[in-house]
Amino acid sequence: MNVVFAGTPEFAATALARIVEAGHQVSLVLTQPDRPAGRGLKPLASAVKQMALAHGLAVAQPRSLRLDGRFADDALAAQALLRGLGADVMVVAAYGLILPAWVLQMPRLGCLNIHGSLLPRWRGAAPVQRAIEAGDATTGVTIMQMDEGLDTGAMIRHQATPITGADTTNTLLRRLAGIGADLVVDTLAAAGVSAWRSLPQPDTGVNYAHKIDRREAGIDWSADAALIERRVRAFDPFPGASFVLDGEVVKVWRAAVAAGPQGAAGTVVAAESGRLAVACGTGTLNLLELQRPGGRRQPVAAFMASRPGLVIGHALGPPSS
Repeated sequence: MNVVFAGTPEFAATALARIVEAGHQVSLVLTQPDRPAGRGLKPLASAVKQMALAHGLAVAQPRSLRLDGRFADDALAAQALLRGLGADVMVVAAYGLILPAWVLQMPRLGCLNIHGSLLPRWRGAAPVQRAIEAGDATTGVTIMQMDEGLDTGAMIRHQATPITGADTTNTLLRRLAGIGADLVVDTLAAAGVSAWRSLPQPDTGVNYAHKIDRREAGIDWSADAALIERRVRAFDPFPGASFVLDGEVVKVWRAAVAAGPQGAAGTVVAAESGRLAVACGTGTLNLLELQRPGGRRQPVAAFMASRPGLVIGHALGPPSS
């Protein structure tokens, strides 16, 4: 197959590598422009761009694909590139740009999307995070024939996987990346035998996974302890759940719902060697792994050793602090 690939993060890079390994001709890779990253804010190539260059693949990084938008010159240049490729199919995975109709219609077999949920549940930008936050027992990957809607296209293949109580967005994304890579390679192989069989998405069970906002990072201690614990895992690695302690923003990377004494929401109810427990609106949360500004993630015992004077009744600031 003559494939154009469009994607940006590690989730997408896994699929690109597998497509190359399967022997398909990847004639062009589209990915987001390099972004400033790290303390020096130096431009950093996306995981997909790094993978593409490692395999000697051609790369384009348009800022937009809209011919009538602010970056129309980028879109026109991309259109000229794509027209000359005669691609059989475009594979899209977490690209980050909306594909207008002219892109969807250009490849002979259209555009396939590797989506990190079991559609129609969790259409949208953050399906993995929202599945963990909601307490879903299962998620998966869907290979979808793209249309102009938001993850509304017909489904070609899907595979489920459980969400464990230890899964973070980071661990679950890695697992889904492998599943998605296998599914899309199987789908491309099937195209060489016969036309894809697809099913329209059902009208029931539709919901949307809205993009994660940094403002969601602040822990609302009035919420249920189980929900807060799920948000800790859903927001790992970004943006990281956090609270304010004596004017300092502290990130929580691991926590566990626990039985214990109750108190006002957001107050410390246990502070002893190796244990820091906080009262929530319902239930109690043990904080297990924390990070101070400029520091590294550390077990709660090490954190408490660095913060003498943290005692029962100490108030942890609200998200707005």
